[in-house]
Amino acid sequence: MRRELLRGEQVIVITRQQPRMLFGPVLAFILVPAAAAFACAWIVKGGPAKLLPVITSEWTQWLVGACLAIVAIVLLGYSLPAFIRWRGIRYILTSGRIVARFGMLRRGDWQVPLVAVRSVGIKQSLLQRILRSGNISLDTGHPGDAVLADVPEVGKFRSFILEAMAELPAGARFEPGAVTGTDGVTEYPNEALPWDVREGGRDER
Repeated sequence: MRRELLRGEQVIVITRQQPRMLFGPVLAFILVPAAAAFACAWIVKGGPAKLLPVITSEWTQWLVGACLAIVAIVLLGYSLPAFIRWRGIRYILTSGRIVARFGMLRRGDWQVPLVAVRSVGIKQSLLQRILRSGNISLDTGHPGDAVLADVPEVGKFRSFILEAMAELPAGARFEPGAVTGTDGVTEYPNEALPWDVREGGRDER
């Protein structure tokens, strides 16, 4: 497990967005291939010719190919990209910072020092309240709050942030140059993390 940590910094929580965004892609992943398999079997048995006599057996391979093409388009163009987007979003709370990372192939991130956070707010839609997720906004005193969107177990995550803020020494700041390991990366095996690492409120193994 690789994390860019500053000297004396410890990982508290790692989580991804609430997986409700995968409901549609997962449903399509299950239903579209099943429907295509049924359609292919119906085509091979001559179903289209019974509906439209102009459709001969020569059309069979083309119709079957069209069904398979539809499956490929849905899975590769919708389900897989949605999963990759969800997988690539990560929220990391350390003893000194809150880091949001986006993307797997094309990476981006932003981070906020805990010492700069003035208040931590939560906003929830009705669906988010049912799923116990929500959006966390970080007031840093600058125009535009930093927002962690669709955080699972949002109440627990905010409590972790507030606890980490309360434990900061007065005036403590982490210097950007204080890093360890090759290329500024510190490695920890899962069993040797200095703090528990939780995924959506559960231990990450």
